[in-house]
Amino acid sequence: MRYRYSGAMLTDHPVNPLSSGIPFGVTHNPHRKRVSRLRSGSPLKRSQNCFFGVETWAELVWEGWEPGREYTKSLFLRSIHGKLQKLTFRPPTSKFFSTPFPQTILLSPGTSYSLPVTFQPLEKCEYADTIEFQGKEGTFHVSLRAVIPHHALEVPDTVMLPPCAAQHSSQTSFLFRNSSKLQTGFRWFVDPPFQLSPETGQLKPGEECRVTVEFTPQRSLVYQAEACCAFGDNGESSCTVLLRGLSKYPHLQISSMGQEEGCKVLEFGSVAVGDSLERHFEIYNLSTVSTTFSLSWLRCPALMESVFCCEVHEGKIAPNSVLKVPVCFSPLTVDSISVDYLSLTCPGAVSKDLLKVSGTCIGPIVSLNTSVLDFGCVEEDTEVTRNVQIINSSAVLAHYQFDVDTGSHSVFSIDKPCGSLPGSSKLTLRMKFRPYQPIAYHKTVTCLLLHREPLFLDLIGTCHSEQLKPAVLTPIHLSIYRMNLLRGLTCYPPDILNALLDDHKLKLDDSGALLIQEIPAEDTDKSTLLFDPRSPLEEYFHVNSAPEAETEVDNTSNPSRFPTPHVTVQPSELLFYDGPASKSVSITNHTKGKICLIWTHGAESPFSISPLSCELGPLKSTAFRVTYSPNQQNVFHAAQLECFNFYKVLRDHRNVEDRTLCPPWCLTVRVSGHSFQPGKEHFIPNFSLQHPKVVFPALRQVAYRSILLQNTGDLPLIFRLDPEECPSVCVLPPSGLVPPGSYQILTFRCTPSPDHPASIPLLLHLNASPKHTQVLNVVAVAEKLSMSVEGNGSLFFQPTAMGSCSERTLRVKNLSRVPVEFKWRLCGSDQRVLTVLPDTDTLQPNESKVQKWSFAPIEEMMYSMKPSLTFWPVQMPQSKKSRLIIKAVGLASKGSLQAEHPVIDLGEVLVGSCKSFDVPLLNDSPCAVSFSLTTQQSVTVTGLPEDMTQDPLVLEMENVSRTIPADCRLPIRCTVKPARRAHYCWTISYHILNASGSGGGEPQSVCHVQAEGVYPTLEVMDARSCGSVEGLSKLQLWRLFNLDALNTYLRRDPSPSELTFRVPTRHSFQRCPSIFTSAMLDFSFSAAPLGSDPSSILLLFKNPGSILVEWSFLLPEDQQIELEYWAESGDFSPSELHLMKIQDHRLFSVSPHSGKLLPGQQRTVQFTYRHDFVGTDRLPVLLKLSHGREILMNFIGVTVERDRRYIYLSSNQHIFSPVAIGGFSPPKQVFELYNAGALPLRYHIDTTPLEELMEENFSHPVLQCLNPGGEVEPGHTALVEWIFSPLEAKTYSVDVPIHMVEGDSMFVTFEGQGFDEREAEPIQIQDGRITVPCTQRIPVPGQVVFLSEERVCFGDIPVGSHITRILFLTNVSHTDQVLYKWNGTSTECQQTVKIRPESGRLAPEESVLCILTIQDSGSPTFYQQDLICEITLVKKLAQYHKDLRQWEEETERQKYEFTITEKDLIQANQLDKCSQEGAVFEQKTGTRKYKTLPPIRSSDQAESGSSVRPSRAEQWAQQQTGQERRRRPEPPRPAILHLGVTARSHSLMEYRTHFPTQFNTHYINRSRQPKLFQSGTGADLPPLTLGPERDVITHVLTSLLQSLLDEPQFQQSLVEGDNEQVPYFTQLRPAPARPTKTRPRSAAGNQSPVEMSSVSSVTPAETYTGNCSTADRPKSECVQESLREVQEVIKTKVQESIRRLPEFSDLVEDILLNTLQNLMMEAFLGELVLTTRPRIIALPPSSSRKNSLGSNRQSRAESNNNREQMRLLVTSPGPYMSTQAMVSNLEPEQQ
Repeated sequence: MRYRYSGAMLTDHPVNPLSSGIPFGVTHNPHRKRVSRLRSGSPLKRSQNCFFGVETWAELVWEGWEPGREYTKSLFLRSIHGKLQKLTFRPPTSKFFSTPFPQTILLSPGTSYSLPVTFQPLEKCEYADTIEFQGKEGTFHVSLRAVIPHHALEVPDTVMLPPCAAQHSSQTSFLFRNSSKLQTGFRWFVDPPFQLSPETGQLKPGEECRVTVEFTPQRSLVYQAEACCAFGDNGESSCTVLLRGLSKYPHLQISSMGQEEGCKVLEFGSVAVGDSLERHFEIYNLSTVSTTFSLSWLRCPALMESVFCCEVHEGKIAPNSVLKVPVCFSPLTVDSISVDYLSLTCPGAVSKDLLKVSGTCIGPIVSLNTSVLDFGCVEEDTEVTRNVQIINSSAVLAHYQFDVDTGSHSVFSIDKPCGSLPGSSKLTLRMKFRPYQPIAYHKTVTCLLLHREPLFLDLIGTCHSEQLKPAVLTPIHLSIYRMNLLRGLTCYPPDILNALLDDHKLKLDDSGALLIQEIPAEDTDKSTLLFDPRSPLEEYFHVNSAPEAETEVDNTSNPSRFPTPHVTVQPSELLFYDGPASKSVSITNHTKGKICLIWTHGAESPFSISPLSCELGPLKSTAFRVTYSPNQQNVFHAAQLECFNFYKVLRDHRNVEDRTLCPPWCLTVRVSGHSFQPGKEHFIPNFSLQHPKVVFPALRQVAYRSILLQNTGDLPLIFRLDPEECPSVCVLPPSGLVPPGSYQILTFRCTPSPDHPASIPLLLHLNASPKHTQVLNVVAVAEKLSMSVEGNGSLFFQPTAMGSCSERTLRVKNLSRVPVEFKWRLCGSDQRVLTVLPDTDTLQPNESKVQKWSFAPIEEMMYSMKPSLTFWPVQMPQSKKSRLIIKAVGLASKGSLQAEHPVIDLGEVLVGSCKSFDVPLLNDSPCAVSFSLTTQQSVTVTGLPEDMTQDPLVLEMENVSRTIPADCRLPIRCTVKPARRAHYCWTISYHILNASGSGGGEPQSVCHVQAEGVYPTLEVMDARSCGSVEGLSKLQLWRLFNLDALNTYLRRDPSPSELTFRVPTRHSFQRCPSIFTSAMLDFSFSAAPLGSDPSSILLLFKNPGSILVEWSFLLPEDQQIELEYWAESGDFSPSELHLMKIQDHRLFSVSPHSGKLLPGQQRTVQFTYRHDFVGTDRLPVLLKLSHGREILMNFIGVTVERDRRYIYLSSNQHIFSPVAIGGFSPPKQVFELYNAGALPLRYHIDTTPLEELMEENFSHPVLQCLNPGGEVEPGHTALVEWIFSPLEAKTYSVDVPIHMVEGDSMFVTFEGQGFDEREAEPIQIQDGRITVPCTQRIPVPGQVVFLSEERVCFGDIPVGSHITRILFLTNVSHTDQVLYKWNGTSTECQQTVKIRPESGRLAPEESVLCILTIQDSGSPTFYQQDLICEITLVKKLAQYHKDLRQWEEETERQKYEFTITEKDLIQANQLDKCSQEGAVFEQKTGTRKYKTLPPIRSSDQAESGSSVRPSRAEQWAQQQTGQERRRRPEPPRPAILHLGVTARSHSLMEYRTHFPTQFNTHYINRSRQPKLFQSGTGADLPPLTLGPERDVITHVLTSLLQSLLDEPQFQQSLVEGDNEQVPYFTQLRPAPARPTKTRPRSAAGNQSPVEMSSVSSVTPAETYTGNCSTADRPKSECVQESLREVQEVIKTKVQESIRRLPEFSDLVEDILLNTLQNLMMEAFLGELVLTTRPRIIALPPSSSRKNSLGSNRQSRAESNNNREQMRLLVTSPGPYMSTQAMVSNLEPEQQ
């Protein structure tokens, strides 16, 4: 599918090729929008479309038309529908397209219809129109278009190029076509990194062109670019192609077996010289793109031989592939280590890789089985043969050559003078000795080895003739000779040495060698030697070279250190290249004795010498003539002429002693020549050289090298190296002949010099022809040692903490061609802070190594150090050392660490589990800090001392020793695993590590980590009851279920046995599984009658910790492993059968039985006990907390018969609260009796045991029961009051029987403890802290009313106090109204505890404020009351009244309406008969049937059981008639809310003693205290003994005395009594006018004693005041003034008396209490806002206030004058006057 483009094109935005999934190459995107003008006249290009079952073309296109003509096309319509199709069409709207007249087209299934369409153009432009077809199912259109020719190209939408690496290229191609009928030109435009080829061209109509796209990215990116193609006649049209390419960075990696610092290593190991070894390394392409690479050798020192070869220099690697690269190692120098570096580079890669190649060159190890071959004594002209073995102990092929004459010019001959010796092999050589002169023979034969030092074989033999018999030469003589040679004694003849021995100037050492007499015999070590022994190569060149040549070559050595040659020959080489000739040689005697010279004559040799023998005196020279006379022409000749020299005295053995015997010396002259005539062409040599380039070490010392000249032809060749051409290089042998197939080992000797050129050409002449030469390049340049240090000789350390250590690496490279040994040197001050490892090492040529530098500063400063690198050649350790100084700079600072969080609190962690966390450490210093962390653990366990909590460390840290860079953050991963429930505290400290890795000094604290090891725990937050135990209060539930003990157990740690199974597991085969816990408690469901509602207890469990808690209640069957049926044993014990019964019938159930609680989450669990079977049911249930405690709960439930009276006691033992001995008012305590049956019962407590206890305690009532009998309704609790009054500080126990009328009796053990307050034990008082929750947390289903507090604790209160609390009763329902009513559980409760309002109505969502008041007016008591609030829904009550009214109407109707049938008559007769039989039975037996009260049942049972149960006859009659009387509706059962009230009252004296600070916070209502005893005569009073009577008297007297002491008048009278003067009474005075005369007499009789005392007390004062002013003023004014003063005094004292009245105090208390309660009520109702700011009232000025006050006072005084002078006070008829009356009587009347 292709697209045509013309004109302006619209393109969409390209997408990311990484996610598009487009394959590489050309892609057509159908979603891209294109604008083009298409033309098509061929049906092949038209697509068939289906419209509503009609198949036709979507458009008709006309092409190639001319204006003014007519063109017609047919539009075919074919029906593919299964039914008949009816179509109507609308013709084209324009006049250029026309169709026949519109008509209905009928298309049967499968038929077609042809509609002709005519096109009539008028001008050259494009036309468009449509034909609309309409059918039954819808409308569709067919387009009509007429197009004109235009330029158009078909190009692909997208071209995806293959991914390539950065700085690489990839390419692909695509085709585009000229889809028009016009020839068009094109030009492509595109931005880099894309490039198109060809860019321009011409396309004929329908022609295609392939364009190549090249993608050359420079970076790793996703590239997208649009290639624009301009086409047309002038490029007026354009189209675009989206080019997409992906580039990635290449990543190549070298893989090798070895690894070094900074590079890989390819180790070749040991390779034999001359051999080659090939190894491979691999190049991995880890990227997903192909990439090219290049391999290059790093720059190496100049003139260094290249022994490594890698033929792969560049290449290309496919993505994720491996390329093996071979490297060849061809060593040239024996015992050398070659190192080179191969660098891998890749264009576009971000890094390079380096490969180090290294190999060792090894040579052969050849030896002879003997160094001396002794032929013994041989007769003249005889031949002796000896064998010698040459051994190659290495694995390397060895080439050897003995430097001897192969012809007849030597008395010694070898059968195989040269050859090859394979590795680990040996070869036996035959040596022949054929002497010609009767002398001693000695010749040191040199065995040349290629690339090794030569071996020497001493050949000795002695020839005797009949005339001459010289001394026989033995190997011992050679060893003595060599020792004498080094001591410089061999230049003297034996006769002189004998004389010196005789003169004792010489002596013999232990080995037989000569020694100068001055040297002690025991000092025969090397210090006695005058000369040094020569090395094998030095000896070889010494024997075969002239002394002058040796001196020239070895100009750096000291010749005096070697022995002087005894006899020399000059020249040592003779060349006869000019044909037959004669040349002379000269021999010089350098000894102190006369010597004999004897030449070996060669038979049939072209070389001859004359004379053959002579004698030569000391220090003399002689000449010999050597003649070359070849026997044939065109032949090469060569030989070694040997001459034996010896002292003349050695000719006869009689002249010589063994101790001074000196072996002879052998001189050799090399001769060579040829017999080619002048102009005759010499043989063309065929040879090979290993190696034509001879490289000497770059040291200024004598060095040796050897090469192999091999004759590979069939003809012999002669060679010659002219020493004059290169005087600095000496070659042995300088000339010679090489037989066909044989070779010659050439040994080079040179002393490199820096003045030598880089390459010295040495010309090798072959076959004595200038045409046949070979140039040998000799490299003998002495170079100065050079080493390089990276970083331009500078070493910078990062800032380092004092006491710590920072490290850097420094690469050192040997730039020399010789191995170098180096050593780093530091000055004394730098050695303390700077170290380098290794400080000494060896570097091979071109090798680099990395040294590790450590900087450990000790002071805070900038260190500038200059370490020096000293290096020297390994071959010359005593040479002058070179030095390189670098600069090392380091900054020292103080390093410190700190934690991001100084304190980390992990919260609670489950014991036994792991919790991981990070401790982020911060390094704010400018230097990196190396540290080591330590941890100190502190464990705190509640109740245990610290010395018992030394647990192992439970905090683990990863990477305890680390290094933090400067200004960085490093998280330290830590894991804690608490081992017990305890508070853990860890102190994490750090040491800064020094250079040695150890920390010194005190640790620095960096962080404190806290965690609380916890076990999963639960806590019971609330308890509710419903069903049969609805009447139980929350306190009773708390005790029945032992919830305090449960919470205590849950707070304790589990024992190890409890953690045997950390999660609920079926672990037992028994029906009663084994128990792993000692925590056991009872869950008592109380008791209820048979068939009652199930007893349901709702417990609210809360997770108080911060970890998840998984809990499960496991029944015995949940812990039992299920067995197959065949494995069950049929025998069950009674306990097992009982458990099976309980579990099968599901008498006990827990819902839900398991769950999970997140921290702080709560969950309500319902415990249910069904009363289906009579008896006591017990079921052990295990509460299992995963990873925590196991608590065994014994579920206990009791079901009683419905006709049985039953009191349920949770325990048969009751313990009273401890009471102090010696108290006057022991408190009353309560014992509860719960009626769990369905019938009311009466109980009676037998007090006989109490009386016995009283008799035992001296008639002191230790235990009294105040109400031993009573009646308890079903489902209610009776409170039995007791008084425990201990006489001694001990525990009292008594068993008291409790009897029930028509019921069973039981015994209850009552215990009480008395204690002495003077002892250390504190008084056991009610402190208000109770464990039962005060608020309701569990809503009961259907509950709509809630109390703000369910339990109110008043704490400790004094007797007579009046305390109130405010509660709220809230209706949470949105629709229902409720009625509430408060009821008390006992009469005393109603008298002591009151709540108001007692009843009322609550609207939906309404609350009411309830005031709870406790008024204690009796003796000290433990109050434990339960107020019950009955809640009734109004709608249920209304429904009840409605049903009751209907029932009454129906009952009334049934009284007067009845229907009589025959069945009724029969039934009536039967009923009468039954009733008569019953009456007769009663008369006979004399008994009467009584009907008991109906039992308490649930609502449905109550309805069914409310009426009297009919007899069997009545039931039978009712069944027969089918008409049962309608039951009376029962009132709705109210919901119950319990309000528990607890308090303890103390006597006033006891309360003052124990609560002195709280006494003033209580108001004591004295006026309402009841009289404990009636007053009587004193004779009637019993004697005052211990008991209640004494307590009452003490209490009364204490109150009276306290009131008297509190009275101010009494206190003032005591003070004034001491200062009062003797009274003087005036007896004669006029009687003043008394206001009391006007008072009625009856009023005086009712005057209160208080008023009378007040009046009488002021009468003298009034009299005195009145008499004092009679002389100055009128009598009436004096009387009025006196009356006013008396009246004011009376008023003041009356007011003071009123304030001290209990009634007044009670009134004030009530007023204040009511005021506060009214305020709270108004605030509750929203009428008063307590949080608003108080309003400020502006007062008038002070002057006006003073005036107003003065006027008020004046007016009041005037009004007082008009009142009566003395007005009688209105008194109340009772003994006390009401406070209101007293106050009103004191108010003056208004005038």
